[in-house]
This record gives sequence, C-alpha cells and structure tokens, in this order.
Amino acid sequence: MDDPIKEIVGAWFVAVGTIIAAIGSTPLKRLNNELRRDLNVWGNVLQATGNGLEADGQGEISLETIGNEIQSIGNVTVLTGLIIEFEDETQKKLVIAGNWIQALGGITSIGGELEDSSNIDESYNIVGNVLQATGNSLQAIGGIDELKASRDKLEEVTEGDEEDEQDEQLIVITGSWIQAVGSVVSLIGQIREERQEIAENNS
Repeated sequence: MDDPIKEIVGAWFVAVGTIIAAIGSTPLKRLNNELRRDLNVWGNVLQATGNGLEADGQGEISLETIGNEIQSIGNVTVLTGLIIEFEDETQKKLVIAGNWIQALGGITSIGGELEDSSNIDESYNIVGNVLQATGNSLQAIGGIDELKASRDKLEEVTEGDEEDEQDEQLIVITGSWIQAVGSVVSLIGQIREERQEIAENNS
C-alpha cells in the first residue's frame, strides 16, 4: 500500500540533498575544500535516504520504485568514493560511476511516470527526472574530463591545464545545479500528486 507521507518526506530529502551537494560542488571563497567535501557527503546521504524512502513509500514494484532504488545505489556509490580513502583515481571513478547510476535511475523513473502521463502532476515528475538525469550525466562527463586531466598531469602534459580544469569544473557545477532544479520540480510534482491521491481516497 502507498504511503504518501513517506514519498513526500523522501522527495524533500532528495531536494535538500541535491541543493546541499550542488553548493558543495560550487567553488565559493567562503567554502574551503574540506567543507565542500563534507557538503557533498551530507548531500548524497540525504539523497540516498530520500530515494530509499520514496521507493519504500510506493508500496508496490514499479519502474518508479526501481528507479528510486537505482538512484539510491548511485548515491551510495558516490559516497563510497568521497568517504573511503582510496587512491585519487579510484575515488574519481566511483563518483563518476555513481553519477551514471543515478542518471540510469532517473531515466527508469521516467518510464514509470510515462505510464501515467495523463495527470498534469506526473508531468512535473517527468520534467524533474529528465533534469536530474541530465544533471547526473553532466556531472559524470565532467568527472571523466577531470580524471583525464589528472592522468595528463601525472604524465606531465600540462599545456592548457588551468583553462581545461575550469571547463571540467564548470560542467560538474552546471550538472549539480540542473540536478538540484530537477529535484525541486519533482518535489512539487510529488506533493501535488499525493495531495490529489489523498483527496480521491477521502471522497
């Protein structure tokens, strides 16, 4: 049986988590590297928890449920790369893989939403998931570029380094904020959808 409260709380967790992680991805003068890393960690913790709550709240197996579970696995993969003291390249690879997994989860959720796209509130969820999947894909692409740049540094290929590094960072930052916007759009859709379901059940 569906638990609308659990789904709404989960969507709030995801939205807040993506915003916190996006702030952590943005190089601001007031934020040192350690604080930015911590924000990324806590942002992904909230996202993993939120996606888990949303999946649990749906009550039955659907593409939407599976999508939320996949996204949660992606967040845990990113967390593994951020928290565990692996080699730098391994950490980067885990973060990249985690972002691709989250993008896959978002695309899977879109399939579930398309099954019931007649509802205007489902449209919010579709747009939200498209934005989140796009944002995660951009973060993964930016991460791949960063990984290549760090390999080039090891091989002492330093030409155009600073400019390339800024481009790679910009891709990751853009992806983070697109994902954050998508999660807020999904939250709005989730609240509207659950309100409608509650009203229908009470009538």
